[in-house]
Amino acid sequence: MVRKNCLGRLELSTKQRAAAVCAVICGLLFAVTQTASAQARPSITWIPYSPSFTVQQQGCGHVSGLTFQLTCGTPGHGSGFQRAERRYATYTGGAHKFEGTFKITSMGGSRISLKQTFHDPQGPFFLLAVENGGRLYSVEGGATITTGATVGTSVTVDTVQTVGSTLQVFINGSLKFTTSSPSGGFYDKIGSYATSTGNGPITVQWSNLQFFHQ
Repeated sequence: MVRKNCLGRLELSTKQRAAAVCAVICGLLFAVTQTASAQARPSITWIPYSPSFTVQQQGCGHVSGLTFQLTCGTPGHGSGFQRAERRYATYTGGAHKFEGTFKITSMGGSRISLKQTFHDPQGPFFLLAVENGGRLYSVEGGATITTGATVGTSVTVDTVQTVGSTLQVFINGSLKFTTSSPSGGFYDKIGSYATSTGNGPITVQWSNLQFFHQ
């Protein structure tokens, strides 16, 4: 209740004063929380770019646009490499992001790499491969990344690498895998490549390719 004292000034009741103090405190806490939240989640500005690429075909590998085929069941590395891939330009330092969607249209083989982040010139760093049945896994170490990459299913892959820090792998927008990243040069590869324990045949189509750096 608001009432006048003997001097004619307005006075607030105890409850009203408490409510006013509470409102001020809540407002201050909200402002501090929002500031801390903004500091904890800094905005990231990705700059799109279009790296050059070369087409690599070995063994029974065939590339037509963004369709990549291994037409034989020859074991990987058994009689030479079996590959149908795009090899993109090398980058060094900073943060880089790859995004693309693949769909396997036929598959009679297994343990075939679909996306690589290659350490140049040291060798393979991260290979995303698929087993017959749809399990996606990291070739280096064998960790399962996700399942469900079956024939006819579209799967969106994002790899986000901060050179010298981390590599993160997102599948359909969800973070599925993280590993530490060394320094040096790297490049992206997509397509179909029979790993040392894998073989074709397979046909895979990629689409919606995008590349970014900071």
